[in-house]
Amino acid sequence: MEKKQRAPISRNARDNLELYAIMLPVIVLIFIFSYVPIYGVLIAFQDYMPGSPFIGPKVRWVGLKHFEMFVTSFYFPRILKNTLTLSLLNLAMGFWVPIVFALLLNEMRSGRARKTMQTISYMPHFISAVVMAGIVLTFISADGLVMELTQFLGIEMRAPSSNADAFKWVYTITNIWKGFGWSSILYLATISSIDPELYEAANIDGATRLKRIRYITLPFLGPLIMIQLIFSIGGLMGSNTELILLLYNNATLRSADVIGTYVYREGLVGGRFSFGSAANLLMTVLSFILIFSANKVSDKLTNFSLW
Repeated sequence: MEKKQRAPISRNARDNLELYAIMLPVIVLIFIFSYVPIYGVLIAFQDYMPGSPFIGPKVRWVGLKHFEMFVTSFYFPRILKNTLTLSLLNLAMGFWVPIVFALLLNEMRSGRARKTMQTISYMPHFISAVVMAGIVLTFISADGLVMELTQFLGIEMRAPSSNADAFKWVYTITNIWKGFGWSSILYLATISSIDPELYEAANIDGATRLKRIRYITLPFLGPLIMIQLIFSIGGLMGSNTELILLLYNNATLRSADVIGTYVYREGLVGGRFSFGSAANLLMTVLSFILIFSANKVSDKLTNFSLW
């Protein structure tokens, strides 16, 4: 009886051997670069010095000392507020943009115009963040295009590049500009998988474009939208640190300094590796709690969840 039960498993393994062989390199890379480095989390619980071993009799274990230092830091309320402000603003203003863009592209009748719009929207994704930040800073500098335009219109204002209150808008708009086209690919792929006969039947019944979007397209996009929303909520404690580092300066530090930039300055530049690891680990745990909670709420409200 035992052999008969094991036979289907071995047969299934033989049938999918090629697929397993294709997956193996990816699994190995994920293990090496995503799981092996987790070992380094140990330095968050010790006074680590570069070159010292992670485990051994000479290791100075300090428990939750660095976590307490981070939470009680003078800068913690500010960086937590800035992180949540930028993340929530980016979520509120940027989450729906790829969805609407995909819906509009799907409704375009001209195939050439649709491909042109797609290409234009994808291009910022492939531009280096350094180049992108340089373009934005050139536009919003004191002698940039934005200031020249406002002066021409008779509007008096500070240059956005040195205005702390304007930074959140500069960051959000830049983030959306760079990513909305690429993010719309998932939605367009899902829309293309919808049976055309559904739209034909709706046309025969006299449904308008808005009704076709409401009753056909959006219900099919629902699961994907929830997945993206769950991941976005899970990322609220993080932010595009690379872009912020390239855009901010001393004048905008008050509203631009987030957890990522603070950890970069204190952990890497300042050489406080244990402190930086502790701060990053704490934010990772909070992000997991957020994504777990969002998944539970989604399961109860929409009967859809990641697990």
